Amino acid sequence: MWQTNLQQLARDHLLRELSIMDSACSPVMSLNGQQTLLFASNDYLGLANHAYLKQAAVRAMTQFGIGAGASRLISGTLTPHHDLENTLAEFFETEAALTFNSGYAANIGIIPNLIAPEGLIFVDRLCHASLIDGCRLSRASLRVFRHNDIDHLQSLLAKHSRKGPVLIVTEGVFSMDGDLAPLPELVRLAEKYDAILLVDDAHGTGVMGTTGRGTTEHWGVYSDKLFHMGTLSKAIGTSGGFISGTKECIAYLINTARSFIYSTAPPPAMSAAAQAAIHLIQEQPERRTRLWQNRERMQQSLTGMGYQLTKTESPILPIIVKDPRLAITMSQHLREKGIYIPAIRPPTVPKNTSRLRVTVTAEHSMTQIDTALEAIEQIGQALKII
Repeated sequence: MWQTNLQQLARDHLLRELSIMDSACSPVMSLNGQQTLLFASNDYLGLANHAYLKQAAVRAMTQFGIGAGASRLISGTLTPHHDLENTLAEFFETEAALTFNSGYAANIGIIPNLIAPEGLIFVDRLCHASLIDGCRLSRASLRVFRHNDIDHLQSLLAKHSRKGPVLIVTEGVFSMDGDLAPLPELVRLAEKYDAILLVDDAHGTGVMGTTGRGTTEHWGVYSDKLFHMGTLSKAIGTSGGFISGTKECIAYLINTARSFIYSTAPPPAMSAAAQAAIHLIQEQPERRTRLWQNRERMQQSLTGMGYQLTKTESPILPIIVKDPRLAITMSQHLREKGIYIPAIRPPTVPKNTSRLRVTVTAEHSMTQIDTALEAIEQIGQALKII
């Protein structure tokens, strides 16, 4: 069975393989011994290899060791976990926060506890797999609305006549398209129909908003109907997931979220590094300034060349080529020129929307961006994409 399935994936140009990088995450990495410009990382602010984070991790490792030893409710809650959650709560201006081993673990732990099995969930069609899996684990009824289509969502909500809780699920910044959820309209619908709104802001945290608090800050929306979830693994440069909210909400999740209760606590060094990253995000707003300058340079150049991009409003700049074989070919040619941009194909994205997912960071230099743009233009012309 496995061999047959693998062969079919290969025939459909959908077989994926791991690319082994043998250097630290940065704009220039070593791929199979070749120096390669990386335009695929979610390390938007360039913190994953920052000395300040590494120093914080080493200090915590020296004091608390490598592993936490147990789940958080047994004996695994260490000072770095507690301090990180306090820092997250202060940063997002909420009463409390709770961290998980990953964003995936956060979503499958949170969603089943925001909605009862007799409830109804409305989820955006392009939501991340972890959100979909969390919805399915809840055992609530599930309805999918067209991507960012407020009219479609409202029509579905209006047809809802059953008594019971309602949950609306979206991403703040959509990870494969780079566009933003219309949070003001979603909050309005949540309040109108007495629904809870869960925003997965994995790609918005640290990036969007005046101070980097994410898409809720970007839109200026605040509501007691809104729950904010994020990850530590992108702009924050470490690993893990979190949710911020009221003390009552966090206490409830500590006692009910299975992915929290039954997982060994994250390494204390990771929590210490994440706390250090949040301090840098607050103290160095110029990192976001550089990120957006780099993003504008890349976006304007790609559209100027004639490439079809999504309606992106973020540092995620997907080049739509539709055909998975063409996406693979373009990615391979770029790699030969020392540029790493992955081909994203179904099932990660819908059929006939295969793409090259370009991302920029605050650490990319203009020279590196121009080098990548020159290669992207040459290959696009050679393959008759532009």
